[in-house]
Amino acid sequence: MGSTDHFLAAYGYFAVTALIGLESLGLPLPGETVLIAASAYAAARHGLNIGGVVLAAIAGAILGSVVAFWLGRKFGGVLLSQYGRYVGITASRIKLSEYLFRCHGGKIIFFSRFVTVLRSLAGLLGGVNRMEWRRFLLFNGLGAITWASFYGFGTFLFAIEVKRLAAPVSIGLGIAAGIGIIAGLVWAKRHELELEKRVASIHS
Repeated sequence: MGSTDHFLAAYGYFAVTALIGLESLGLPLPGETVLIAASAYAAARHGLNIGGVVLAAIAGAILGSVVAFWLGRKFGGVLLSQYGRYVGITASRIKLSEYLFRCHGGKIIFFSRFVTVLRSLAGLLGGVNRMEWRRFLLFNGLGAITWASFYGFGTFLFAIEVKRLAAPVSIGLGIAAGIGIIAGLVWAKRHELELEKRVASIHS
């Protein structure tokens, strides 16, 4: 059992919500990895229910992004105007970003959920660019539900299928190994004299 499994065993759904929430808030944490690990953990019947895992992931994704959106809306504009030029963010680039969010903000928020770096920054960027908050909530929620369901249920079903196939595959490999051993013994018996001659010639 790895460190992730230990963490999930100790904190369960709270761990999923907290880590994904903090990642969505902007911290560089492996939220998607935690979701996949928790889903596989649930498939192994270790005390987590896959429905609970997906709901915990959705809650963390939504809450983290909403807090990031609020922070970006409250403080982002001031920070960019004062310090943006030091990291190459000019007034024209700020206007371009605002235009993109005004025209395509819903798509950006939704699809960024599936991109590692953007997933951590989408909420903050939405707030900084003054995206309409109802539109943000809608697409943020849709993105979180789709993302959590896709990775959560997908991993769970895959793990269950692997577990289901493990026994037949193991039996098949055992039978194949047995046949191979028997075939080898039969071949050795049929070529016993020839093998004895080869051994004798080596030691002569």
